[in-house]
Amino acid sequence: MDERRGRRMDRGYAAERFSEVAAETYVASTCFKTGPPRLVGIELEWLLRHRGDPARQLSPVDLDLARSAAAHLRDTGRLTTGRLTVEPGGQLELSSDPFPDPVEGLRRITDDVTAFRAALARTGLELVGLGLDPLRPPVRVLRQPRYAAMEAYFDRQGAAGRSMMCSTAAVQINLDVGEDVNARWDLLHALTPVLVAAFANSPVAAGPGGGTRSGRAAVWAALDPARTRPVPVPVPGLDPRTAWTEYALAAPVLCIRTEGPDWSAPPGLTFRDWLRGRGPRPVTEADLAYHLTTLFPPVRPRGHLELRVVDAQRTEADAGAALALVWALCSDPTAADRAREALECVPPDPSVLARARRDALADPELAVAAKGCFTAALGALGRLEAAGLAPALSSFTDRYVERGRCPADDTLDAWSTGTVPLGKEMP
Repeated sequence: MDERRGRRMDRGYAAERFSEVAAETYVASTCFKTGPPRLVGIELEWLLRHRGDPARQLSPVDLDLARSAAAHLRDTGRLTTGRLTVEPGGQLELSSDPFPDPVEGLRRITDDVTAFRAALARTGLELVGLGLDPLRPPVRVLRQPRYAAMEAYFDRQGAAGRSMMCSTAAVQINLDVGEDVNARWDLLHALTPVLVAAFANSPVAAGPGGGTRSGRAAVWAALDPARTRPVPVPVPGLDPRTAWTEYALAAPVLCIRTEGPDWSAPPGLTFRDWLRGRGPRPVTEADLAYHLTTLFPPVRPRGHLELRVVDAQRTEADAGAALALVWALCSDPTAADRAREALECVPPDPSVLARARRDALADPELAVAAKGCFTAALGALGRLEAAGLAPALSSFTDRYVERGRCPADDTLDAWSTGTVPLGKEMP
């Protein structure tokens, strides 16, 4: 939501007190829009670096150059889907429009990325498909009040917040909620450890966490669990809407928008506390809508379901493999059943996520589960008339899943042999 519009909405609601019942109704009705699954989308994030200039790899990137390249694409009409935005540490994100055909959608977004890489090349910048920056310190380059408040909030808990904001990049997959909310919700949560493990691409070579395949996931795991942990798996009879509503209202308020530059919230104030009159001013509906954008569980409901657990990938094809896997398993009932069977060996336990980010597919149980899920997805593409997704998914399966490996293993091997100096990413 545009911040200026949000502030106008705040003033418009100032005379009303937004009740707990209204808040609960709002969350349940806006975050889960059920119906026939029609659309899918993808968000690609990258780190940014000055190409061929090692002396500048520790300094913040020149965002004016990146913005000029993005403006060039918009002005020439070469950006055909979605929008380019800048993240707090200078990472770039391309968010696709929702598309009904994942084959055509991936083709279009790949064309956009190719054009953007070419436009960037003229500025001396290049995109880096890696989940965690191994070189540049986490320095915030965006100065909006939201990010200042976010930084202050996470600073109270340690250094992981700045690393998350400024040094991480991911692939986010967006799907319609579907007609059977519980089934899709449960499948995506069960699939999370396999996705973390199979697409781990942010290795940590030395120091704390040395050997970790997904340093990005480790950074997220070190953050405030009240807003980053998985939404509790519903007990029998508990609808995901109820679970998400409880999660959202129990989470601490990260920031409170004002007319001034200071958006910091009182420490420990939950949104439910604020609804009960314990905040600095009455709550508005716009405040709740904004609060929901500051929650970051692995599966986030936003009208659709946003899957946030895949590291940034080196190529658009590998990012496409992640989308193909998730879309196929959620779209084909036979594949979904086979995936559930494959995932039975992976218990819903926090320790599994720790194993996934540390060992990836070197973990025997995760390796077996991943092979079953990838095989099921590949078998579904013909039934779904999406053979155009098969090359990317098949290539990723052959290179990594069938060999018990992940992209991070390539980097770790290069570091261990000296092919790439310690601390540098793969080309």
